[in-house]
Amino acid sequence: MRKTEKIVALLIPVLSILIAFIIGGIIIACLGKSPIAAYQKLFDGAFGTSTKFAQTLEIACPLIFTGLCAAFAYKCGVFNLGGEGQFIIGAVTSIAACLLLGLKGPGGVFVSLVLGMLAGAVWGAIPGIMKVTRGLNEMITSIMLNYVATLFMGYVYTNLLREGSTPQTPAIDESLKLADLPGTKTHWGFLLAVLLAVFLTYVIYRTSFGFQIRAVGMNPTAARFNGFRVKKLILLSFIISGAIAGLGGSIELQGKQFRLMNGFGQGFGFDGVAIALIAQLNPIGAALVAFLFGVLRKGSSSMQTSMKIPSSVASIIQALIIIFAVGGSALIRQPGFQKMLNRHHDRSTEGKGAQA
Repeated sequence: MRKTEKIVALLIPVLSILIAFIIGGIIIACLGKSPIAAYQKLFDGAFGTSTKFAQTLEIACPLIFTGLCAAFAYKCGVFNLGGEGQFIIGAVTSIAACLLLGLKGPGGVFVSLVLGMLAGAVWGAIPGIMKVTRGLNEMITSIMLNYVATLFMGYVYTNLLREGSTPQTPAIDESLKLADLPGTKTHWGFLLAVLLAVFLTYVIYRTSFGFQIRAVGMNPTAARFNGFRVKKLILLSFIISGAIAGLGGSIELQGKQFRLMNGFGQGFGFDGVAIALIAQLNPIGAALVAFLFGVLRKGSSSMQTSMKIPSSVASIIQALIIIFAVGGSALIRQPGFQKMLNRHHDRSTEGKGAQA
């Protein structure tokens, strides 16, 4: 990718966010409220105190995992829309291990997280196997598996591991709850999510395995002719993607929710897809966009209570960011826009040549 294209690709999410906030401000003004005051309340609700900031980070944590899940698979040219199901299966496996195996202490935390990650990997492998062996569309199969995972989770918390008359599982043992980061009120799962984003960036852009993944994503036919094992790489991308989501589900369970109940994990998978697209499939970018979504979700409640502005305004801003980012990404791939970039690149090259 040329320097001009990189700059344009970087500007798209930034401009999408700015335009979405401007339109959001117009909507707020139409409601008879001050946009500046409303945004001040929104950011105060997300950053105003250490407790609020910690809650913002905890909201962003599962979104980072599902965003990384989608971004990694998309880098290999496959569409894993099953992040929500993999997230849920990871949590179900973790709580089953905690309650049925009697896990306790740091060792129990480690075992639970590893089992959740493995469960997510297995769940992610299912659409991958169906794609590479039978040629089935991975978008359809992965979405259908979301429903299977959600219904299975419902069976677990209403029957297998139900707590008395309440349709939920018992809470995990206190020793299995993730500790807070030193000096903060945020569990260390958030730090793990950030480190994972950095690690995946290194793997994708600095290793031979990452190069093969990106090569398959850009042109699987050319990758096959160059000796890359395309089907194996596609399957591995699903497995790794599912493992990321499964780990996220386990961390959400042991860091924040502590039990399974109705609504657990709802919407995280599709939000992760949107986050990955806005971030241009960059893992660190996905973490930043997930944090922004966390700010909107945490701050919207403060904006609603203090100024009587519906929290749906924040949802509208989030949706506008998605629309503009995806639309902008599609625009730069249009032949006409590519020609314009080429002309700009040629002029820049000629200018440098003349100066030399």
